[in-house]
Amino acid sequence: MKDVTSAKLLRIHIGELDRVRHQPLFEVLVGEARAAGLSGATVLRGIESFGASSVVHRARVIELSEDLPIVVEIVDTEDKVRAFLERIDPLLDEAGCGVLMTMEKVEILRWAPRRKNPR
Repeated sequence: MKDVTSAKLLRIHIGELDRVRHQPLFEVLVGEARAAGLSGATVLRGIESFGASSVVHRARVIELSEDLPIVVEIVDTEDKVRAFLERIDPLLDEAGCGVLMTMEKVEILRWAPRRKNPR
């Protein structure tokens, strides 16, 4: 992907408690992204959200939510992202959870792996 300047950003919005095959769904999605040869995946935990159910989930000191919002972000070429969507569709059906996925065009400004030993 190093020579690609435009790509797609896939965002998968799920809940922290969503599971598939007795594992957190976000962990399974990251594993599937790696197995599919995607450039990378990042999992972000939100502090507050609501979705189709209108239930507010939030992280506060006094009232800790057990189901915080999770966003899995993946950036790669459109072909790879669309193939990944087909790959994970059965997993999302199996999980049976609420999922919102968005995809948008992004411009890659810099893509470089971390140096092994910067010293």
